Amino acid sequence: MLHRITWLSEIEWGCVIADEAQAIKNADTRQSRAARHLKARVRFALTGTPVENHLGDLWSIFDFACPGLLGSQSQFGATVKRLEGRTDARDGYGALRTLIGPYLLRRCKTDKAVIADLPDKIEVRAICDLSLRQAKLYQQHVEFLAAALKTAAQEGASAIDRRGLVLSSLMKLKQICNHPSQYENDNQYVPGDSGKFEKLRELVETIASRQERLLVFTQFREITDVLQHYLSGLFRRQGLVLHGDTPVSKRKDMVDDFQRPGGPPFFVLSLKAGGTGLNLTRAQHVIHFDRWWNPAVENQATDRAFRIGQKNNVMVHKFVCRGTLEEKIDKMIESKKALADSLIAGGTEISLTELSNEELLSLVRLDINSLW
Repeated sequence: MLHRITWLSEIEWGCVIADEAQAIKNADTRQSRAARHLKARVRFALTGTPVENHLGDLWSIFDFACPGLLGSQSQFGATVKRLEGRTDARDGYGALRTLIGPYLLRRCKTDKAVIADLPDKIEVRAICDLSLRQAKLYQQHVEFLAAALKTAAQEGASAIDRRGLVLSSLMKLKQICNHPSQYENDNQYVPGDSGKFEKLRELVETIASRQERLLVFTQFREITDVLQHYLSGLFRRQGLVLHGDTPVSKRKDMVDDFQRPGGPPFFVLSLKAGGTGLNLTRAQHVIHFDRWWNPAVENQATDRAFRIGQKNNVMVHKFVCRGTLEEKIDKMIESKKALADSLIAGGTEISLTELSNEELLSLVRLDINSLW
């Protein structure tokens, strides 16, 4: 409401607290500008993800909490570029870490001094092999993308058109990695045609035998009902599904149903609709069926189960198709996270549309050496 209620910026406040401060991470939005224009003797910014996409997020939040500390936006950007250019980025960020350190109080729920009785979170990659049908479709689409990029370059396509081509192709490759039927929209969904469905069956057989509960996250609305049907057969009990079309009035009832003793054994959720604001501590397992390339978004989804009130260890299974762009981007994210973690805990998003044609095709191309 800040940019709509002008009198808020006219008052000299004693204290202003920005909760969920990642909402002002984009410095050029009206919301961020209005927050920075508030007059206050004391300012606090509270957030679990101070670096969500890139270090520019940090500048925007600090320019609210400690105006001027990190210089202007352009000065900070130039400084970050110089630091990134150093051979040892971990040591290179030391000066910046020292600068912000006195203004930063960080607490992790994994710190036993903060929450003594929170159990452990164990993250594992569940490596899935492509089926023959998946591998054939994947290779066909990589060849299509290569030809389309070549044509776009020859015809002088605009950056926006190229970006649209890349994003569309990456989305289709991710659909193929989930299941060929999602890409072809044939509504068949034969389990044996997808390595991820086979891996899901293996995991669920163990989870069901132990009578444990499961959350499954996917970014694709269209596959949530398919997963619910498949999992109901594996558990031999009905589960729940929540996505953007689920009425808000029903969501609390669904959460209460899942949280009760003897409740449904699993809950399928779309990442955007179910990734925040829900308390689902009855689950001991979390599966990310397809990867969202911003780790902060995935971590928020995982935290539906790994939060205060959880009494059991939480196993987080991240599905990755061997030899595909999923495996390669997973490695890129880990290397980027290491750089961000050298300054402050957070995540970083890969700017895939800005890669060169050669870099992009190297990213999506099937790695035959990883298939064996």
